[in-house]
Amino acid sequence: MTDTCPVAFFLSDSTGITAETLGNTLITQFPQQRFERHTVPFINTAERARQVTARIDAVAATGRMPVVFSTVVDPDIRGLLAGSQGFFVDLFGTHLPQLETALHATANLQPGRAHGLGDAIRYQTRMAAVEYAMEHDDGQSIRALETADLILIAPSRCGKTPTSMYLALQHGVRVANFPLVDEDFERRALPAPVSPHRRKCFGLTSQPLRLSQIRQERRPSTVYSSLPQCSWELRNAEEMYALNSIPHVNSASMSVEEISATILDRMELAEVDHEQTGHLR
Repeated sequence: MTDTCPVAFFLSDSTGITAETLGNTLITQFPQQRFERHTVPFINTAERARQVTARIDAVAATGRMPVVFSTVVDPDIRGLLAGSQGFFVDLFGTHLPQLETALHATANLQPGRAHGLGDAIRYQTRMAAVEYAMEHDDGQSIRALETADLILIAPSRCGKTPTSMYLALQHGVRVANFPLVDEDFERRALPAPVSPHRRKCFGLTSQPLRLSQIRQERRPSTVYSSLPQCSWELRNAEEMYALNSIPHVNSASMSVEEISATILDRMELAEVDHEQTGHLR
């Protein structure tokens, strides 16, 4: 980072995840700017707020622009932070009064509800989904596949594991994932444990060169990581998906968030009914 680049502060009275997510979404619309980023969580006292304000003012005193994104709930603490020398973007207070008007209701101004334990059932569902994804990663277990919400299949290193974990942790989706191997490609058939659950399957593919580069990091100079092998596997995977009517997406240029959003949409897994079943419906 240069000494002149703007500094983004993500301020929160809880974990800072929401402030980070929303703030980063906004500043990515300015690709010409390089931001130095700082997340400051748990600003829940006036003393802590004054310390953070002093830190922001110290940056401003150097001539650099502090851009402050805040999701702090308490109006008094929010007021202290807004008094800093930074450009203050109130991600909470700006829209809350409008929402109260629309809903004809008053917000209870409780910090940490987005990422805390306020919704215990939802939290427990997500943790159970993470445990399920870990047990069923890379075909390690075929136990209770009938309880999976989703089964990811793909050639090795196409993004099955990070996608499974993200869907579990963020959305409470129970995901099993299976690697496709040479035997599967030669038969043009799904792995035997997966075949009875075809309607739960979603496939991932990639670009041959990209897949080869990723595999080279794991097993350099092997048949496994060679471009011809990667091309052959991806071509056969796509033929297998077509023959078995498996929806799929090319993950080569997509983030795990984008892959997951695509899967949720195409598999119609976006609506959650935790209170009734603990599963997606």
